[in-house]
Amino acid sequence: MNLTRAFELAVDAHPAKTAVYWGDAEYSIKALYDQSLSVAERLIHDYSIKPGDRVGIWLRNCPEFIPALFGILHAGAVAVPINNFLKPVEVGFIVADAGIDILITESDFVAAAHSSQEPELVNRQFFRIEEWAAAASPKLKMEVPYVSETDLALIIYTSGTTGKAKGAMLTHGNLLHNVNSCKQVLGALDQDRFALMLPMFHSFMLCVCVFLPLLVGAAIILVKSLHPARAALQEIIARQATILPAIPQFFRALADTPFPEGSRLRLCVSGAAPLPIKVLRDFLHHHQLPILEGYGLSEASPVVALNPIEGPWKEGSIGPAIPDVQVSIQDETGRILPDGETGELCVRGGNVMRGYWNQPQATAEAFRNGWLLTGDVGRMDADGHIYITDRKKDMLLVNGNNVYPREIEEALLNFPGVAEVAVVGQPDPRKGEKPVAFVVARDGAALTEKALAHFARKNLADYKVPRRFYFLPALPRNATGKVLKTDLRRHWHE
Repeated sequence: MNLTRAFELAVDAHPAKTAVYWGDAEYSIKALYDQSLSVAERLIHDYSIKPGDRVGIWLRNCPEFIPALFGILHAGAVAVPINNFLKPVEVGFIVADAGIDILITESDFVAAAHSSQEPELVNRQFFRIEEWAAAASPKLKMEVPYVSETDLALIIYTSGTTGKAKGAMLTHGNLLHNVNSCKQVLGALDQDRFALMLPMFHSFMLCVCVFLPLLVGAAIILVKSLHPARAALQEIIARQATILPAIPQFFRALADTPFPEGSRLRLCVSGAAPLPIKVLRDFLHHHQLPILEGYGLSEASPVVALNPIEGPWKEGSIGPAIPDVQVSIQDETGRILPDGETGELCVRGGNVMRGYWNQPQATAEAFRNGWLLTGDVGRMDADGHIYITDRKKDMLLVNGNNVYPREIEEALLNFPGVAEVAVVGQPDPRKGEKPVAFVVARDGAALTEKALAHFARKNLADYKVPRRFYFLPALPRNATGKVLKTDLRRHWHE
């Protein structure tokens, strides 16, 4: 079994079914499958793509993303989805690192590549979607290369917040394993409709909103714009979405917004960034609808844990491990810690990547005794529910005490008028580090450093209280909503 064979089985079961809704347009699963064969044919015959070659997908969210993805896989090649928010020089790094000769893209990006004169881009071949988007079926009977579960399907480049991005190598088997686990934990059926709002290049969307619905014969509601959130919600409801995966920012915006009549939503899934407890409480207070916080990372295809639909839903928990995935909490020596103790979250299972592309040293450092080291710090309770305390690299050492920024952020979010908070460590010659907070106020709220410091002292140990409060109009974020703390750490150096 491989991803294209699984797609073919879904097409055989539901050939006339609408698979993608895009504004007023609708695309059947058979039309998308046929287009993917057309793309594969062009890649093989016109671009001489061979099994194992890497082909980049540099596209905004659009229906054509799907035949581009499966066309690459049909050709036996490896798809490399590229963050469309990156600048040409950043795209050039990925192209060079992955050894990409062909980029499936759109005319605007081709023009940007040529105008930038980025040397790693100007000499590449560009396969514009405008060239094949109208094609409905392959012209020739194509011999599809044999692909096994162990063959590479995707290389997903991590955000690179700690340096240059690394390419996580995911096999067909890794992704099928994760799709099957997610199908079980979400109870996904062919009647479901998944709202797809985040960038399709992101591993969370690729698994939960592309592979999962297509392979179970469900539908995708590809939302054209998230702004304003209420308009996006109107589209989701009008198209009768049943499952809404999104980021905490979106659920924050909808927490006190009444859902339009006719909603068929049965559950919401929050991922890509931590869900603040206050947002969870506000959302559940206004909507009688499960909002399940989950956890994953690209290196695990990506979903690792999710709160169960039937409960219990524990505040601050990412839930237990999903079916057929193992999670342990380990100390620095690899010892598995007992319930309640804090250590590094480690993952094992068929969803875990083969390693990092062309980086044997980084691959070796990412594994220990067969476990993937996530770099996240957390604990597990007696029921198997996992609680992420923070990123290992974000943990502060203040006068010898471990300080977890997320704990401070959760406390400050309870102060009236605070919309968002991010806490980072500032070097301190006397204490080692000291916490500082970056705060975004709600519209119309007047916040002062003195009032926030007073509130923090009442709710946190003295060594956890931020020593400075910086007020920003918005927190810097990447394309999937994660706060760029590296940008915040540069604040006092500028």
